[in-house]
Amino acid sequence: MTTIADTAAAHGFAWQRTEPLPEIEGRAHLMTHTASGARLMYLENDDANKAFSVTFKTPAADDTGVFHILEHSVLCGSEKFPVKEPFVNLLKTSMQTFLNAMTFPDKTMYPVASTNERDLLNLMDVYLDAVFHPNIYTRPAIFQQEGWHWELEGEGDTRALVYNGVVYNEMKGALSEPDSVLYDALSAALFPDTTYRFESGGTPAAIPTLTYEGFLDNHRRHYRPDNSYIILYGNLDLDRFLGFIDEGYLAPLAAADRGPLQVNPLGQQAPVTPAPVTVTMDTAPENACAALGAVIGAAADRERVVAADILLDAVMGSNEAPLKRALLDAAIADDAMGYVADAVAQPFAVISLRGARPGAAERLQAVVRAEAARLADGALDRELVRAALSHAEFVMRERNFGYPDGVVLAMSAMAGWLYSDEDPTAYLRFNDVFAALAAKVDEGYFEVLLRELFCESDHWARVEVVPGDAGADERAEEAARERARALAPDEAAAIEADVAALRAAQEAPDDPQAVAALPSLTRADIGPAPAEEPWEEDELDGVTLVRHRIPTHGIAYAYRYFNLDCLAFEELPYATVLANVLGKLDTARHTAAEIDTLSQAHLGNLGFACEVHENVSDRDRVRPVLVVGCSALSENAAWMGSLSSEVLTETDFSDTARIRDILAQWRIAMEQSFAANGHTAAMGRAASYYLPAGVVREALGGVDFYRFLKDTLDHFDERAATLSAKLAEVAGRLFADANCTLSFAGSDDDLERFRAAAAPMPRAAAPVALTVPAPVCRREAFVVPTDVTYTACGWDRRLLGLGYSGVWLLAARILSYDYLWGEVRVKGGAYGTGFQTMRGGSSRFYSYRDPRIDETVARFQEAGSWLAGAFNPTEAEMDGYVVSAAASMDAPEKARALLRRQDGMYFAGYGIADRARVRDEVVGAQVDAVRALGEAVDAIARSGCTCVFGNREIIEAAGGGLTVIDLLSQEGVPL
Repeated sequence: MTTIADTAAAHGFAWQRTEPLPEIEGRAHLMTHTASGARLMYLENDDANKAFSVTFKTPAADDTGVFHILEHSVLCGSEKFPVKEPFVNLLKTSMQTFLNAMTFPDKTMYPVASTNERDLLNLMDVYLDAVFHPNIYTRPAIFQQEGWHWELEGEGDTRALVYNGVVYNEMKGALSEPDSVLYDALSAALFPDTTYRFESGGTPAAIPTLTYEGFLDNHRRHYRPDNSYIILYGNLDLDRFLGFIDEGYLAPLAAADRGPLQVNPLGQQAPVTPAPVTVTMDTAPENACAALGAVIGAAADRERVVAADILLDAVMGSNEAPLKRALLDAAIADDAMGYVADAVAQPFAVISLRGARPGAAERLQAVVRAEAARLADGALDRELVRAALSHAEFVMRERNFGYPDGVVLAMSAMAGWLYSDEDPTAYLRFNDVFAALAAKVDEGYFEVLLRELFCESDHWARVEVVPGDAGADERAEEAARERARALAPDEAAAIEADVAALRAAQEAPDDPQAVAALPSLTRADIGPAPAEEPWEEDELDGVTLVRHRIPTHGIAYAYRYFNLDCLAFEELPYATVLANVLGKLDTARHTAAEIDTLSQAHLGNLGFACEVHENVSDRDRVRPVLVVGCSALSENAAWMGSLSSEVLTETDFSDTARIRDILAQWRIAMEQSFAANGHTAAMGRAASYYLPAGVVREALGGVDFYRFLKDTLDHFDERAATLSAKLAEVAGRLFADANCTLSFAGSDDDLERFRAAAAPMPRAAAPVALTVPAPVCRREAFVVPTDVTYTACGWDRRLLGLGYSGVWLLAARILSYDYLWGEVRVKGGAYGTGFQTMRGGSSRFYSYRDPRIDETVARFQEAGSWLAGAFNPTEAEMDGYVVSAAASMDAPEKARALLRRQDGMYFAGYGIADRARVRDEVVGAQVDAVRALGEAVDAIARSGCTCVFGNREIIEAAGGGLTVIDLLSQEGVPL
């Protein structure tokens, strides 16, 4: 019988050991490639969603973001696959369930996943050639495109010499976020002598100092087998994979003379207690923030790091957690949070403030130390710690992180393996750690840890970000104009020639032979669709029941949907406020703190939110609901029923001080989301211009709700009593069994335990009161504190007389990964862009972290013409689009995600057979059918319904027709 050691040795690997890993229901095999020095871990289990990743240790030595630019650039063509964008080709043509690359503070990771073994080998081939043999050495234009280059904009006195580049624009957006600036400042203060004092993504000030030669030097020194960590995962043919990696890459690389390994040092920071740091940035006053950080220990101190995470969840995880409550009661900020920053050599604990008042940083330290000392002296409720520990165990058991397990586990493994080869699987094992910590709760371990971190630490720092530096944008614009004025004619001509050459390189078609060399699948490789159990509709004690028969692995899920059509349109914002305060206030039987502890101890989650469902056939059939979702281990199913029912029927809304805290936190979260994820806000707002469901979504959670929220907070004292009464009255109308649809997944015994414990709500359903105002097409631009913009435009496909088919799914992928990627991202410099068309009818374009508006809108408006005319794929290329689109529908889903998708189908009025029909349409689609959608795409783009979020200067420089609104001040004027 062939052993793992034999298989490894046959391909140049020296097997080291095999460890059982019950946490993944499998084993870990560790080995090293003898000739090249590459490390490899195979996580073996029965998961069909297989994964591969290769990671390099890449500690930053400055703020130029060189490793971030390399992460982008190596995926722009390689020796074996010399096309411009093999990464995008894979997105367009593979069965991947995950495909991306990530820059961390000290490592760069390239993970992929697929359910098809041949496809995973193809993905590996492209990725390994990309990282080891990239075209960056022969195509400097890649560095200019992804990193930075000069461009001349404007004419005459307004002509400016500006920077452009994908990473440059990405980081302009990222570092417009106060939280990101705060984290960078805290890391630099804690680690002044190590790599963590630098922003690995790059800062806009430093990125343009990176030279092409320095860029290549960092690749040569770091992208080497002896600096690599390879992880394989899932049910795969190990012999085949090791042979492929050895023969195709590691053995040939080992034969080349690369000289000694010269990786930038990570460094080990000696304890420091630096002076407080203040960073001034041009942002809104509401964005002031502060943080206190304390180093926990080394990454190898796994148990201590996990304990710190659990401790912070216990004392900071909700508004009623003791340390967070002390900070809120001190009235020094609108919100506070605590977390562990790990996946670094020296993990650290962070307590931060949002919406900080003047002087908050000094008070933060005093309040934290005083409360930590009080808790450590005996006031810490150990039941709260046990509850946090129980919740952590549930999260690790469910593994519902939004990525394939193989990708998540690879990231977890690298959180420890990068710093020591002694215990590569340390961050994959948690059963023993949780058991050990559970035994230490009554030994005073967590009290000691709390004192050590926040009262006695000799390695801590305090930072704050304060608004200021007003006029920074204007100064930057004047500096750009001054640079342009200082150019000699020949220098200006040289820059324009360089930009023209870059554009020509970007627009040049790939060599057809190079495209043909890319590994690909055909339609023949598409297997049958995965079997999907249909839901059943029934009735349970007067409640409509949607019963899901899906594997849940010992976890029960219950979602209750309460119709909001009993509310008038102007009352809808109160439903969102209600959803935000439920579970955070006292009930008739328990305090809010006790509710939180019970939820943590017995449930996986207990959440409340509002959402909107729309019928796929009738745009006027809109169903807004308040959703109550909970999950628990099977043995705790009764707690799901009893605790959620208690919150729904017994909440006391009289504590207006706590309600104010919750609303202030929500306001900050919305404002920061407008700046960090403005594309989501822009698409949602744009949908309200043409879609009834969009109008309702705006009232429940978009700009319209934000305006309601801000007005409520501005007049809170005078309206507090009315608000409390209104919330109680709305809850009384909503929470009735006759107004509820229950969705459930789990065993029949779980359902019976849930039903028996859930309190009946026998009131009759309230009469329908909701009338949705008609959408009005608008062109709006919302000024928010960021250095970039986000643009969206769209229309309802049904207004064009067009239904949904699998061809639309294909067209969306083709436009996103071909035309828009090239025009808006590659040439325009935006970090992201795409086209989406929903089954219901909403169809929209968007851009993300974009330096332009007019040019982007123009590209949107030319998309339909491109699709109808220039789109001319080969048979292999068309097959690739079909393969990737079908795979997107077949990707494995966790139980919670599957339940929620099926619930959405149920409310929208289409079933599993309808979904199967769409998949069949994808598989059978032809080029002419895609081209035929060009006219409709053109109409969508030219509808005039446009929304922008972003930087004031970029917005004001855009063409006319936009009504410009300063969202935080609510001032608006047509432009």
